[in-house]
Amino acid sequence: MQQNPSIDYAAITDVGLKRAHNEDAISVVPELGLTILADGMGGYNAGEIASMMCINVISNFIHDKLHRLRAYLLPYQVDDLKNMMVDAVELANIAILQAAADDPQYFGMGTTLVSTLSAKDNLIVAHVGDSRAYRLRNGELTQITHDHSVVQEQIDAGLITEESAHTSDIKNLVTRAVGVMDLMEVEVHAHKTEPQDLYLLCSDGLSDMLLPHEIAEILVKPELSLTDMSRELVDLANLHGGRDNISVILFKT
Repeated sequence: MQQNPSIDYAAITDVGLKRAHNEDAISVVPELGLTILADGMGGYNAGEIASMMCINVISNFIHDKLHRLRAYLLPYQVDDLKNMMVDAVELANIAILQAAADDPQYFGMGTTLVSTLSAKDNLIVAHVGDSRAYRLRNGELTQITHDHSVVQEQIDAGLITEESAHTSDIKNLVTRAVGVMDLMEVEVHAHKTEPQDLYLLCSDGLSDMLLPHEIAEILVKPELSLTDMSRELVDLANLHGGRDNISVILFKT
């Protein structure tokens, strides 16, 4: 199974209007078909340490694994890629926990994560926390990740609506994160892609500021390049308050 060399990408991260520094980290590795977005948390700039460690560990692990498979012409399937992504995130979890144990100023740091790996007409999506992935297909925007958050649990239990969740005071409380606990469950799914699918990865600095229809209104504009779309999304999030760091990765199959 080969990666898809024809995918177009755009990526941007912005500090927003309220934060002193950017704790988000993003990475796009086209030759691997790999994208990673991490939204760090923790005091004394530790969030940015956690998010950067997360993307570095994952990208290095996936790079080594895929290159070893290709060098020895070993076959691999979708389930192998799913397992590879889980192993990469679990390794990042261990690395961040160890860094926090070694340095008291990093105690309590962690990061949310959403990452994708493309292979032919398959897209592997792994996530932990409330960083999201969306798919625009035939003009319809669909969230293809399920937030690991207290608010999402309330929605699932029928206690609140999605509309009220958007203005909840606790919408940023996550129930899972990378680098916080020894036992961490990575959610991973494989999706079949179609020609002209558009995928969006974002931190909650975007999804908290924009409603899905506002995101879709930008993504359906045929005159915009992916770079222009990503810039418009960030600008609109800042226009709506920019209360957090804002990160966006866009790619089209």
